Amino acid sequence: MSTIVVFGAGGSAGSRIVAEAVGRGHRVIAAVRRPEAVTYLPPGIQLVTGDATSQRSVRELAPDADAIVVAIGGGGRELWRDAAENLITTLRDLPAAPRIIHVGGGATLLTPKGTPHFDEPDFPEQYRDAALGQADALGWYRSSADTVNWTYLSPPPLEFHPGERTGHYRTGTEHPVLNEQGRSVLTYEDLAVAVIDEIENPRFEKMRFTAAY
Repeated sequence: MSTIVVFGAGGSAGSRIVAEAVGRGHRVIAAVRRPEAVTYLPPGIQLVTGDATSQRSVRELAPDADAIVVAIGGGGRELWRDAAENLITTLRDLPAAPRIIHVGGGATLLTPKGTPHFDEPDFPEQYRDAALGQADALGWYRSSADTVNWTYLSPPPLEFHPGERTGHYRTGTEHPVLNEQGRSVLTYEDLAVAVIDEIENPRFEKMRFTAAY
């Protein structure tokens, strides 16, 4: 059993990661900025006030953790990069730092041309700041690879939604995983499976990976 801190535990991805972890018998600390706004989390978790961009929050929660999951959202472009920078700079000073699993943007995955999906002409403008912020975070992790153990997990660029938990998925690294129809698809539920699988059986340490059917 691992102790897992989930920042953003009340969100679409975070709440499912919490449920998956608890269902497998892990101890979960659900960290959210506004606990009073969380309407449902499964029984058996510890709900706390926490912010991945706060050095104080990370210092308070990290010593008890085996892994820290970052599943945050709802901010401007700087949110994800600030979280990555804060986690790396705070954890590298700890004698036994937990591993980071950052749920990142699918639009940072590369097209066959080798350019990120957020550079495609038809990429929705309303998602551009978030995509750029997630790219900034990935760059920060990669520039800090020798200091803290991290993994960055990108969902599919477009077809990522709530749905069924199948427990099955395929993995890739820099390009989306495509099915026979040329689509990259994954549910939040199976993203959560991929997160906890990676915590239990690490395969992508200090690198980015992606998952889809």
